[in-house]
Amino acid sequence: MSNTPAAGGQPPSLKRTLGLPSLIAFGLTSMGILSVVSVYGSGTQISDGHLPAAYVLAVVAMLFTAHSYGRMARYVPVTGGAYAYTGRAFGAPVGFFVGWAMMLDYLFLPMVNFLIFGLYFNSLFTSVPPQLAVLGCLVVVGLFSVIGVTWVKKMNFVVVIASVLVILAFLVLAVANAPQLSLESVVRPLTPGNGGFAPLMAAAAIVAFAFLGFDGVSTLSEEARNPKRDVPRGIVYATLFAGVGYVLFSVAGSLIVPDWHSLGNLDAAGTELMQKAGGDVLMVVFVLVNLTGLVLCGTAAQMSVSRVIFAMGRDRILPGIFASLHPRFRTPFIAALVVSAFSLVALFITLDQAVYMINFGALLAFAMVNLATIKVLFFDLRKRGKTGVLRHLVMPVIGFAFIAWLWTSLAWFTYALGGVWMLIGLVVFLLRRKKSQGALALDFAEREASEVARVDIEQQLTTTPG
Repeated sequence: MSNTPAAGGQPPSLKRTLGLPSLIAFGLTSMGILSVVSVYGSGTQISDGHLPAAYVLAVVAMLFTAHSYGRMARYVPVTGGAYAYTGRAFGAPVGFFVGWAMMLDYLFLPMVNFLIFGLYFNSLFTSVPPQLAVLGCLVVVGLFSVIGVTWVKKMNFVVVIASVLVILAFLVLAVANAPQLSLESVVRPLTPGNGGFAPLMAAAAIVAFAFLGFDGVSTLSEEARNPKRDVPRGIVYATLFAGVGYVLFSVAGSLIVPDWHSLGNLDAAGTELMQKAGGDVLMVVFVLVNLTGLVLCGTAAQMSVSRVIFAMGRDRILPGIFASLHPRFRTPFIAALVVSAFSLVALFITLDQAVYMINFGALLAFAMVNLATIKVLFFDLRKRGKTGVLRHLVMPVIGFAFIAWLWTSLAWFTYALGGVWMLIGLVVFLLRRKKSQGALALDFAEREASEVARVDIEQQLTTTPG
């Protein structure tokens, strides 16, 4: 029997196994440390060779939103991420629509990884059709999502370490083989070019999407051993570490290829940079590590969306079957399997179409979490001490302003798809509300108190001798 919500009883709970290092590793794999290569060509072209400076702007801007996620994770220690935070701030209906928008992001984020996996796999093994590789990756990710974080966290560490080693090897070899190594060649791409800040801001809007996924850490609040302390740190540290890695990689890229116009294929700039720095050996190692990273990045995304669906099922906004937990692994396996079934769409769409779907939900969730931080912490809980105004008002406002600016960079097609998706969500919401006679969600104060009490009891049990 799987664990399902019992009428009038304690709602099902996930298994707490994650410490701070595991949360950071999850955040890094969610973003994909090597995802910097996917936007290197376009980012370099838009910034006119000043991609590192654009990344500096992007990481600073994204840290404001990461900070808002961290503050909300501390005071709303329940799974669901932006869905839970906005529901706590603005009520169940708003929480539902933000959660629904998040699903658009998270449902298609695994598909992006599956499609890229198929392309890279086919580049190594040309006799294997990309669609077959996509299907294989989808099955493996579905299995990992059911097994849960206990097993996946070990693989995350391996991939994070391997990815860091690849980047370090690239940095060393790029410096060693740079055609023109000097202080000026290092500093130049970190400063504005002849076009000023306009090209940097435009490029920052593109590369900011390399940070999508850090918010997945917030969905693991009920699987963290000390969520109030470790989840906020995990979110911010993962974002910061990824940003530092992106900046260093792009600086090394500008050293090994000072004139970006000489790149033969901007879409495949990553493999070309690796080949120029370390030859075929580094390029092949990079592809293999990237393939493994894509599997785990897809797993992280699927685990995140399955926990959002689990939370919405537990709150009776979606059918209660989605709150079922696997009897052995204590994971939301029904939700995970539904996401896997939906991901079969990856066999019939293009990479560009999948990317269009992601941006709408991610940016909406980011914007609403910044607003939720202001509402809950600054106004409701009155956290207005010496640093309260800065942390709970000024910083969220800056984060919201940057996300609002990113909205202006989206294609019209993204707005159209997002609008249709939200209309479908409205129909689902009205049907579920009618069926439940208006009672769509558990009381958030009750849920928060229950989770805090459960954490305290579990921590006492783990620290008590015998």
